[in-house]
Amino acid sequence: MVRTDPLSFLSEQIESWKKAGTYQTLRQLQTACQPVCRVDGKEVINLASNNYLGLAGHPKLIEAAVEAARKYGAGSAAVRTIAGTMSIHLELDRRIAAFKQVEACVVFQSGFAANAGTVAAILTPEDHIVSDELNHASIIDGCRLSKAKIHVFPHKDVAAADRILGELDGKSGRKLLITDGVFSMDGDIAPLPALVEVAERHGAIMMVDDAHASGVLGRNGRGTVDHFGLHGRVDIQVGTLSKAIGVLGGYVCGSRSLIDFLYHRARPFLFSTSHPPAVAASCLAAFDILESEPERIENLWNNTRYFKSALAAAGFSTGESETPITPIMVGEARTAHAFSNALFEQGVFATGIGYPTVPQGKARIRTIVTAAHTREQLDRAVEILTRVARKMNILAS
Repeated sequence: MVRTDPLSFLSEQIESWKKAGTYQTLRQLQTACQPVCRVDGKEVINLASNNYLGLAGHPKLIEAAVEAARKYGAGSAAVRTIAGTMSIHLELDRRIAAFKQVEACVVFQSGFAANAGTVAAILTPEDHIVSDELNHASIIDGCRLSKAKIHVFPHKDVAAADRILGELDGKSGRKLLITDGVFSMDGDIAPLPALVEVAERHGAIMMVDDAHASGVLGRNGRGTVDHFGLHGRVDIQVGTLSKAIGVLGGYVCGSRSLIDFLYHRARPFLFSTSHPPAVAASCLAAFDILESEPERIENLWNNTRYFKSALAAAGFSTGESETPITPIMVGEARTAHAFSNALFEQGVFATGIGYPTVPQGKARIRTIVTAAHTREQLDRAVEILTRVARKMNILAS
């Protein structure tokens, strides 16, 4: 008997992506993540990473990782609730809680796990979630896993969120109002003060995912809650250790009761081995740098303003971006991916983003400037972007 391939439908789907021009191969980074690095054998200006403050290759983080590995070993070999909570893990939890000015914190293996695990843990099918339509996939998955009733409001539409919660007033179940702090594809900032007022008015839990605000907004990079002066008014804050911090992981901040509850019910925390001690040590070193070198964030914002201004002068549309995440709007996914490939050949690494990551017809090249880029590198990147865009008729000649 000849066995047919039960997964043949996957190959058919892949072929359809190739025909549509949206199939992508994984690029291979062959050096440390730096403003200029080697990718697939080419030296390129890196505008694709989340290494906002240039910490991924910082000597202090590397030294901390090496020292921790020698002291604690390569891994913990257990989940945190059994035998995998090392003293360095608790030290990191406490350090982040103090930094964020909250009672307690718990570190997850990733920002995705922190979002999805928290939403799924604290809500039931009897509850309600009011969520921005452009919230991150990890929030969306957490909402689905919770089995709570999901109500989506138009992007940043505070009045719509208020109306939805008003319609839920008096109904059974808890209510959660949730938003990204900085939206990862458009680079715009949530109207957090107004959303907090809405949550308070209707007795809803307020939760913000600050992945792309961590290390970018607020004093020393404390995020949108600090940026808007909302300490004590946001019940759950999620952050990341894999972007501006330059290492790996996510975290949840809030009350002591929230964190104790997550110890017992957050499935990614319960069923995943804890971080290698080298990871925790590198993160601790990164928080030292955040507090002792505020000029890194100044450099990040100076570079961001410079780059955005140069793109605007060249005629590019960067949408609603207010942060270092700077999309270059293209339209069709096929065009965005072709543009990205052409840029790579000319020495700029910037990724094309299309559906389903962004809506149909809103494909873009997503660029991220870091504190470590030089003006010369940014000038060269803009020159290549402009030249390639004109050749491809993305910009008028």
